[in-house]
Amino acid sequence: MCGIAGLYNRRGDEVDAGLLERFCRALGHRGPDEQGVMHDGPVGLAHTRLSIIDLAGGHQPLYSDDRRLTLIANGEIYNYVELRAELEARGHRFATHSDCEPLLYAYREYGDTFLEHVQGMFAFALYDAPRRRLLLARDRLGIKPLFLTVRPEAIYFGSELKALFQALPGRPAVNPVGLAQYLESSFASGATTLVEGIERVLPGEMVSIENGRVERRTYWSPASVQPMEVDFEQAAQRFDGLLETVMREHMRTDVPYGLFLSGGVDSSVLLALLTRYAGEPVRTFSVGFAADSVANELPAAQAMAQRFQSCHEEIRVDSDRLWRALPHTLWAADELMGDYASAPTAMLAEAAGRSLKVVFTGEGGDEVFAGYGRYRASALKRWLRSLSGGGTGGFRTRGTFTRIRGHGLFNSELAEADRHWRAPFVAAWRETPAHWSALQRMQYVDLRTWLPDDLLVKADRMLMAWGVEGRVPFLDHRIVEFGLGLPDDLKVDKRSGKLFLKRWAERLLPKEHLWSRKRGFTVPVGQWLAGDALDRLETLLPANAGVKTWMHDDAVRRLIQTHRRTGRRAAALWNLLQFALWHRIFIEGDGQRPDASQDPFELLGN
Repeated sequence: MCGIAGLYNRRGDEVDAGLLERFCRALGHRGPDEQGVMHDGPVGLAHTRLSIIDLAGGHQPLYSDDRRLTLIANGEIYNYVELRAELEARGHRFATHSDCEPLLYAYREYGDTFLEHVQGMFAFALYDAPRRRLLLARDRLGIKPLFLTVRPEAIYFGSELKALFQALPGRPAVNPVGLAQYLESSFASGATTLVEGIERVLPGEMVSIENGRVERRTYWSPASVQPMEVDFEQAAQRFDGLLETVMREHMRTDVPYGLFLSGGVDSSVLLALLTRYAGEPVRTFSVGFAADSVANELPAAQAMAQRFQSCHEEIRVDSDRLWRALPHTLWAADELMGDYASAPTAMLAEAAGRSLKVVFTGEGGDEVFAGYGRYRASALKRWLRSLSGGGTGGFRTRGTFTRIRGHGLFNSELAEADRHWRAPFVAAWRETPAHWSALQRMQYVDLRTWLPDDLLVKADRMLMAWGVEGRVPFLDHRIVEFGLGLPDDLKVDKRSGKLFLKRWAERLLPKEHLWSRKRGFTVPVGQWLAGDALDRLETLLPANAGVKTWMHDDAVRRLIQTHRRTGRRAAALWNLLQFALWHRIFIEGDGQRPDASQDPFELLGN
């Protein structure tokens, strides 16, 4: 797990070595173990490394035997053992035992189709010197991040926005489309980011830069999945072997690993399988509140830890600690997103990072096996919602601010951008095959938007900020294809979701655990935005430079006053507060890492 960045000078100019050093400094938290750079004429590559496999020999950049190909990569190639054997049989010779080195020879052997042979989570840059060609690629589900800036003089790329800020000619500027998407859905989506001029490389996308020209193509999409006609027993038989293969590949590492254990179905299944295949107790970590006044996951997690005799660590936090973690969490997230679980996830990562470099997490289980309640909305309810969000099938149509009719909050430019905030969801819905069911289409929309642009941002950035790699077996693309292709009646009924996975897991876990309602970890945002804190917010929020630029002061105050009377505007105020803090750190400030514990209002007031 690492950080990557680089550039391709379109005019053929030599690379500024100082810029590569600034890239490395900006991404140092992603790779605290070592750094490496390469510049060859107009192309420069920078890499920061978190050593996981081949600790002694896996230094990057990696070079082919004739040094015509150069690679920097972030992530893990899980089938590197099999891929290496396949390539060695074809005459290729390796210099290291790195999981990433096979990418060089797979490209040499198979050309632009080489990613069809690769299983993993990754973002990489591969430079083909004889052709003066730079290839960028992101894994199929978008587990690992990659951003792109195309300018007249050069094309820049990086693992995080922080890196690309080093290449911008001035201070970064807010993109109103990305801001509208964030305010309404709590994350910007698709290629759009919150920063003007910076785009995402999309999941399953490869970018080719040759002779200064940029070509983008999709090499994999879940839209290619064909529905299966199977009953439970047939599906379970297929899943047995598939999941074992995936788990054994994901467990390949030269350093110890652990598991974030929430007590839910997904992480409990992973604990059972890790314990079985490792043949020894697993290190597990759970987070919850020190007091019992708020629902949390500790009791369910503890029950699973005891069942499988894991080496369990509970991180007990209070509301004040979570609140004071907010500035650092926003810095770590890099992309602005309103996920309440970011700070708890960061605290898990901080605890695990004291002794581990790798943790497994259960991300993806709900999207792949249809666990969310929103997948069970009736056709009538979705039709009614579709009236306000055409082209979405009535799915993901309700924005945070569109629910507050007549709020008058946004200035004219942001209000115009807000008319189009649903565009990524509309595009994803329309990409799906006509013969798919509504359930499959809803899963697909989440797999293309919510998952890579919210949940996986949280999983990647919160962990990497503390030097920890996260592995997500349920998002191996083979598992995704299996889950998406299952018949609807194996996934949901009127009362429950994730039916197949729960039934399959009955051989591993108690039925009462699998079928009970998960309590979850409740972040007390409503408590934070009340009393004295609300008074301070009323003073500081309208005065923030970002808020003043894009919103009307009087409408912001009215929103706060409405929340004071009714308590019903917490989500809207939370998104505004996070934007104000993010703007203070990255747009007004220099992007420096805040303290791990800092009063958000003190940061806003500085």
